[in-house]
Amino acid sequence: MGLYLAALGLCAVAAAAGALLPRRRRVTPTALLGALGCLAALTAALRILVTGDAVTFHTAQVLPLTGLSLSLDPLGAWFVLTSAFVGVAACVYLVGYAREGLASRTAMAMFMVFLLTLVAVPAASSVMSFMFFWELMALSSLLLILADQSRHPEARSAAIWYGVMTHLGAASILLGFLVVAAGGGQSFSDLSAQSSAMSPLARGIAFLLILLGFASKAGAVPLHVWLPKAHPAAPSPVSALMSSAMVAMGVYGIIRVGRDLLHGGSVWWWVVVSLLGVASALYGGLHATTSTDVKRLLAYSTIDVVGLVLIGVGAAGALGDSGLGSVAHVAMMGALLLVLAHAGFKGALFLAAGAVERATGTRDLDLLGGLIHSMPVTTLVVVVGAGSIMAVPTLSGFSSEWLLLQGLLHGFGAASTPTVIVVLLGVVALALTGGLTAVAFVKLVGIGFLGRARSPGAAKASEVSMSMRVAMIWLTGAGVVIGLVPGLLVAALDRAAATGRARDAATGLAHGTGLVLTGLHGAIAPAALLGGLVVVMVLVGVLNQRATQRRVRRVEAWGCGRDEQTPRMQYTATSFAEPLQRVFADVLRPQADIEVTHVAESRYYEQSLAYENRVVDVVEARGYRPIIDGVLRVGRGARRLQNGSIHRYLALGFLALLVVLVVA
Repeated sequence: MGLYLAALGLCAVAAAAGALLPRRRRVTPTALLGALGCLAALTAALRILVTGDAVTFHTAQVLPLTGLSLSLDPLGAWFVLTSAFVGVAACVYLVGYAREGLASRTAMAMFMVFLLTLVAVPAASSVMSFMFFWELMALSSLLLILADQSRHPEARSAAIWYGVMTHLGAASILLGFLVVAAGGGQSFSDLSAQSSAMSPLARGIAFLLILLGFASKAGAVPLHVWLPKAHPAAPSPVSALMSSAMVAMGVYGIIRVGRDLLHGGSVWWWVVVSLLGVASALYGGLHATTSTDVKRLLAYSTIDVVGLVLIGVGAAGALGDSGLGSVAHVAMMGALLLVLAHAGFKGALFLAAGAVERATGTRDLDLLGGLIHSMPVTTLVVVVGAGSIMAVPTLSGFSSEWLLLQGLLHGFGAASTPTVIVVLLGVVALALTGGLTAVAFVKLVGIGFLGRARSPGAAKASEVSMSMRVAMIWLTGAGVVIGLVPGLLVAALDRAAATGRARDAATGLAHGTGLVLTGLHGAIAPAALLGGLVVVMVLVGVLNQRATQRRVRRVEAWGCGRDEQTPRMQYTATSFAEPLQRVFADVLRPQADIEVTHVAESRYYEQSLAYENRVVDVVEARGYRPIIDGVLRVGRGARRLQNGSIHRYLALGFLALLVVLVVA
């Protein structure tokens, strides 16, 4: 526990350094302290995952009345590992990135506080400790969204959406905890003991309340509306942490409460979780294909991947309730491995998006292109990250989604009809989102990095600083290692997935470099697969070279009558996604505007045409906007009560007192 507490202390010292050091000497020492804190947390988490032991700590000196309670078991250590893994990269990236908004005292201090909370939330073992770190995480991330509002005016609106949604979610979580803690006590061990004596109705209400709060933080549909607004508006290292680590805290909360504190509950709990996952995966994947803003595309793809994780968590709960503990264990391992893999490739992609914006001045795919020549390292990071999220074999996304798919496929033998339906929907969603994700990221790589530059900013782009490149390579390299030899994580993954639930010791994963299901059928060896592909490619290359040794006449390619290809002759991101947008027009509800300017002498001749295509979030437009408009109307009507009359105010106060007395 000492190393973990040292990690928290280093993050706290880093926050103090960011708040106190002068501007010229602020960024590098603060980032170094933050990186050391994350490395210490990473080491502590690995130690717990290797040994399988849980460590605890309690002090009455930090929080009033209840004190601070921490307990880190393998499940919490897995999420600490995820946060610290991305946190190291974010701190290194910060050295080259923090020139404007993030270099201020407030931004640097809040960035380190945000890091501290991300590694502290999974260890909180009481309601007070958990809610303290949870709200501190929300507040620090809210301020970081506003850190760069001078260059991103939409940050204020995004911060309002995020602030409202995250605090409503926190209120729901706290209310759910209060339902469980009605018998007294507020430590998680007390809640776990008390929940066994609760009625099924009370446990169900508590789980739904807590699920709503954690699902909003995870960005599950329809509670996702803050995510595609906040992630693009935040600075890129903040976006990387929010997308890869903070949304994972929502998944952690669902697992911790559902499996550990409430002991699994009923099968309908996990059916609801799976349905949220299916809706999120399909909705996020569909919107990612139509987004032209790089960070907005990545934000919607986060909703997509979180949906797949929730499918795995829900399937694991339903399968465990149906008596298929071994299959449930495999599904949970797939979900947890996908959490770690997503942290690697999505963190790298968000950092790459920040590098592109810093080099070109834009995130609009329609204005990019040709970056493979001027930004080769960033391009390589994006290509590998896109391959991972598309589950290309030998990359981390493939190993995790394969394991998740195995858990779903082996679940068709369940005797429970709801469980079979959940498994079927999960397999369908996994297949459909695979295609949608491929379209979205082929668009990202092809339009944004290949071809020719579509704007002066893209034409003049150059590679970013060394620290930013090192951070991106850290996440990308680790993702490649996880994809090639996922067996290295088998023991840790097995312990994390087994926390809070007994399982059959004869099932799980065999130790090795690949993934081999013991007790079930299924195995992959990504390293061997890559070796075979390399051998085949070498043989094909040698044979092709020998076959073409005869004299070949080379001529210029036919250019269809054109002397030179221009950027205007290339596909844009908008045109690339237009066919799919038409197919799903009933869901996406696209809006198109054409503005025609005529020649002054005659209205029969057009001088210019302006075309704009927008895809609005249907959940926001049809679900949240009417509610917001209704609240604003009520607020405007309530202003009439304030006429300056002291008699009216006294009457209203007396009426409120009567209502309170009647209710009490």
